[in-house]
Amino acid sequence: MQKINKHIEIVRSNTKGLSSMSQNSCDAIFAVLDKQYTTVRASIVNNLSDLAAIVTRNPDLVFLGMEFIPQNPSLGLHDPNKIWITTYLDEHDITYTGSSQASHELERNKPLAKQRVMSAGLKTAEFYVIKQNQALAGHDVPLTFPLFIKPTNRGGGLGVDSNSVAYNFEQLLSKVSSISANLKSDSLIEEYLPGREFSVAILKEEHSAEFSVMPIELVAPSDKNGDRILGGKVKSSNTEQVIEVTDEVIKSKVNTLALDVFYALGARDYGRIDIRLDKHGVPHFLEANLIPSLISGYGSFPKACMLSISLGYESMINRITKLGLDRIPEYIEDFPEAITGMGVILPSLKAAV
Repeated sequence: MQKINKHIEIVRSNTKGLSSMSQNSCDAIFAVLDKQYTTVRASIVNNLSDLAAIVTRNPDLVFLGMEFIPQNPSLGLHDPNKIWITTYLDEHDITYTGSSQASHELERNKPLAKQRVMSAGLKTAEFYVIKQNQALAGHDVPLTFPLFIKPTNRGGGLGVDSNSVAYNFEQLLSKVSSISANLKSDSLIEEYLPGREFSVAILKEEHSAEFSVMPIELVAPSDKNGDRILGGKVKSSNTEQVIEVTDEVIKSKVNTLALDVFYALGARDYGRIDIRLDKHGVPHFLEANLIPSLISGYGSFPKACMLSISLGYESMINRITKLGLDRIPEYIEDFPEAITGMGVILPSLKAAV
């Protein structure tokens, strides 16, 4: 087969906390793209010099595996003056896979994403934020127990475990203290949703404006309290049960919410939306991942593609790549203003079930 004359750079970081793409994922993506394109390179970006070198090479597409680099390496994730990879590439007219800075900022800031979803009239659990080292008293808690606690700015289940469900103030205080001490993060406190959990892969069709919306149900092992929590250990060990969603009523509700959230966050091309049911069976938005894990047989996105529409790993990677290569200007360029306003409501778009 004759290769397509394009230069693709797969970009990730080996600095802890910066990369959304593991080495295994990078290797798997490289193997797929190397069959299709004349020049494929896996690049490590840890600083501005690394990023500038990519611009100098002027690839036709960057396959994105990270969101930003800090200007001050000592501040890492907490640097307020981040250099967002997508904006830097936009400024140099280099195309990349997936969403832009505006959506990645929302994805990374879980409270901001939830507020954006609420502003769009969509369901998500009531919440508030406890700052690092904030003094707390029982009367400061505005929500009813049980509550769910997680870091405001981490993905992959980091900081989520059996202690994330608090049934009283002492348990809440303990978990918040742990997140503050170990992750140097504020804590997102939500009403606990006791129902079934779904992960919805969303992938744009190549030749239309339609999306494949692909839900799967995830069932974590029961913990010591009888709760089923998809925390970091469960996700990394790949021990959650994956179930095809066959109930058409549930499927329609979950898909509709997922695609509406995808649009409310200004996302494009592909991403994953996590949803959980409340005690009444009503779907609620949990969080988004716009650079989901793309290892074959691991992670919700590839599993959903295969289980829902029999889209194999190589076809999935090639579609994501082609969507980036075929990029045309979209409404996303105007989206940053919508973030600061938070009151702008994007139109609700129905999912294809």
